[in-house]
Amino acid sequence: MKDLSKYFETNKATWNAKVKAHASSNMYDLKAFKEGESSLNQYELHALGTVKNKSLLHLQCHFGQDTLSWSRLGAKCVGVDISDEGIKLAQQLNTELQLDAQFVCCNVLETSKYISDTFDIVFTSYGVIGWLPDLKPWGQMIAERLKHGGTFYMVEFHPIVWMFDYLEGKPIMKYGYMQEEVIYEEYEGTYADTEHKMISKEYGWNHGLSEVVNALTSAGLHVEYLNEYHETPYNVLPNLVRMTSGNYATEKPLYPLTFEIKATKG
Repeated sequence: MKDLSKYFETNKATWNAKVKAHASSNMYDLKAFKEGESSLNQYELHALGTVKNKSLLHLQCHFGQDTLSWSRLGAKCVGVDISDEGIKLAQQLNTELQLDAQFVCCNVLETSKYISDTFDIVFTSYGVIGWLPDLKPWGQMIAERLKHGGTFYMVEFHPIVWMFDYLEGKPIMKYGYMQEEVIYEEYEGTYADTEHKMISKEYGWNHGLSEVVNALTSAGLHVEYLNEYHETPYNVLPNLVRMTSGNYATEKPLYPLTFEIKATKG
């Protein structure tokens, strides 16, 4: 099996740097969050409904805003992320906001080595699976961490989005819809603050929708639905237009920007 440690270590270092940049960014608006504003969006809120008194595992939680937003809604949350700086800030926010979430620093693919509990809900969102070289162990881990009758839900940028290179200021189709070869990018700034002086060095992989679905079904989960949308809650791609919904879309709706998938463990 190929040694992937270089990829993960490089990504971890970049995400450690992103934490500081993102915590001071307008996009994450930490001040408003501390004052009570939720970081959750319409898709995940509608899909999961009432989470009060439910246990929730948040995969690739960054510095915990969504985890803590679920906690504010009454869920008993555990957040997982590869960035130790992200986990440190998440724990600080949890203490400051007097919530009861827990946070674990580990590679998401190794979650079951660090967490033995099972959960009513496993949740992940927006810019997560592209950091993983293979989704089969990811799907297996999700099944391991779900209770029988539990729900897995993810909302994510559509794989077509990742076919484009955005570093020149306009989308240029460059990568495969399904691409096994690793993709390396190095650039100044980060999606939440393009003017920041940090250098992002990132290794990623492209996964088509069939790979996502098959990773879940081969692990024994039942897919309830797969939906695709022309809109995204985040203005992180070039030349997006603000819609009446508050989301963002391309000027011409030629391809979807977001998808969501909900699955259950029987």
